[in-house]
Order: sequence, then C-alpha cells, then structure tokens
Amino acid sequence: MAACTTTYFEPGRGWSARVAERNTELLAQQPLRRRGVRTPEFFFAKTFDNSRLVKAPDPVRVREMRVFSAAVLVLLSLVFVYGLQHFYAIESSYSVESEKQALEQLREQNRQLRLTEAELSQPGRIDKLARELGLATPQPGQIVHPNAAPDPNAPVLAQVGPLPPAGQ
Repeated sequence: MAACTTTYFEPGRGWSARVAERNTELLAQQPLRRRGVRTPEFFFAKTFDNSRLVKAPDPVRVREMRVFSAAVLVLLSLVFVYGLQHFYAIESSYSVESEKQALEQLREQNRQLRLTEAELSQPGRIDKLARELGLATPQPGQIVHPNAAPDPNAPVLAQVGPLPPAGQ
C-alpha cells in the first residue's frame, strides 16, 4: 500500500489543485484496496456560510444554568469556609503549643532564679562574705528598718531638698 504524503498547506497552490491531486492519488490506490473492483471516490470541497444562523434564546436552559451555577457557588463557598476553619484551627493549635513551650521555659527560668535568690540570701553565706571583707557585726543603733516609723528624738542627717518659700 502506498503512503499518501500530500500537504494541504503548501504555499503557492490553490485548493482546487490540491483536491484534484488528492482525487488522483485515491483513484490510483483503489485497485490495491478493492482487489480489482474500481469504485470512484472523490473529494468535494464544500463551504458552509453560517453567518445567517442566529441562536434562538432558550429560557429553560438559561434557568438551568443559573440554578447549576448557584448550586456550584454555594458548594464551593461551603468547601472554602470549611477549609479556612480547618486551617485556622491547625494554626491556633500550633500557636497554643508554642505558647505552652514558652510558658514552660519561663517557669523553669523563674525556678532557677528563685533557687539562685535563696542561695545568695543565706545568712551564713552573707556573714562569711562580710567577715572576709573585714566587716563587723552591726551595733544595736546601726540597723535601720525602712518600714519602721522614725523616732522624733533621734538625730536627723542633713538632706538636700528644695528651698522653702521666702515668706516662711
């Protein structure tokens, strides 16, 4: 069987010349296909002019398409809302977990600071450091408690403050 290699997009040749060539090729191949029975086959170029056709409006089809579009829109809206809620829930769980970790770190840091404070405020340790620095035990009148009421008969140290007004 011979292969037909006709290109219908060759430049410089008209449509009728290509159709005639194709018809000749098909006529030459027919005896090989039909085992001796010759049936003529021809291509006829037909052109259709659809410019006069006007699509008639179909109100039933339009209504069906509107209902279908609305149903698809509602369905997609529900899917998007569900997806957003799902992703927000996942994001919230991650943020809660990170806050729990931060809280645990702060609790551990607070525990370490309390231990350090307790270690540094031991009276025996403070006394030992004071003796190493050459400090002595305070005398009975040297201790001043900040929350205690001042004794009006006790001597007062001089302090720098604003001057009283000239009339007083």
